[in-house]
Amino acid sequence: MKTFKNIFDFQAHFNTEEKCREYLEQQRWGNTPACPCCGSTNVIRFATNNRIFKCREKECRKKFSVTVGTIYENTKIPLQKWFLATYILAVHSKGISSLQLATWLGVTQKTAWHLNHRIREMLSFNAPELLDGIVEIDETYVGGSESNKHASKRTVKGGAGGKAMVLGAVERGGNVKTKVIAKTDQHNIIPVIKETVAEGSIMVTDEHNAYNSLHLDYTHKRVNHREKEYVRREDIVIHTNSIEGFWNILKKQINGIHHSVSPKHLQRYCDESAFRYNHRKALQDERFADALANCEGSLKYKKLIGK
Repeated sequence: MKTFKNIFDFQAHFNTEEKCREYLEQQRWGNTPACPCCGSTNVIRFATNNRIFKCREKECRKKFSVTVGTIYENTKIPLQKWFLATYILAVHSKGISSLQLATWLGVTQKTAWHLNHRIREMLSFNAPELLDGIVEIDETYVGGSESNKHASKRTVKGGAGGKAMVLGAVERGGNVKTKVIAKTDQHNIIPVIKETVAEGSIMVTDEHNAYNSLHLDYTHKRVNHREKEYVRREDIVIHTNSIEGFWNILKKQINGIHHSVSPKHLQRYCDESAFRYNHRKALQDERFADALANCEGSLKYKKLIGK
């Protein structure tokens, strides 16, 4: 496939619905289509309608297209618009608001909002590989300032002020993983770290008490921000600048583009930002291809809004 270096090249390449379908088939199946119902590769393509396949297994016999079982299933939006929206979220430094996307695609804001969240599902980083080596851990709070809220909506939940809490781990020179958590205490933090970071890794954190037991499974290093210590040199350089740099990227996305996000949907926004961070060295066509490769699954509107 021809590579594209900018949005003009992208739109010139995916200028028909048929080209989009062919590319999606290649990304999802390669040269061997597989039934999304039973997984069999014993399928045929209809000669009269090359978009439709049929499973030849006696127990199945289902008809399907390349969009069945994916985030695009039953969509009324052309794949050209889906692809453009996916490209924007995958490569744009801060993503795009649903209002702006609605204007660009010629759809309603409600449709663009649902479409945005479905694409964020595709950008979720579900790789089973654990972070290892030198891993920086930190937590941050996401939400508006209490002083900016109406008095009836202000909270008094300690230093967080009712904000949502996110735990982050970044491998030096590698990937970042995030998790929205209920509290920044050992009960919530330690299990997430064990699911994220390989045992025996070098862990670098600040002085927060929730990290006190990390030395049992990891080599634990701390920097004491309360004492104005931010970098210390030992056998390695001790700092949390990498994860704090990612928090800066995430908050620029949320504050600059979306202005505010619901805690209910925050994990998807974190996943979106993490996808771009983890693909920061990839070319634009590689980012788009990696996003599309994770298109299986669904996110219905009723589930999205909690009904």
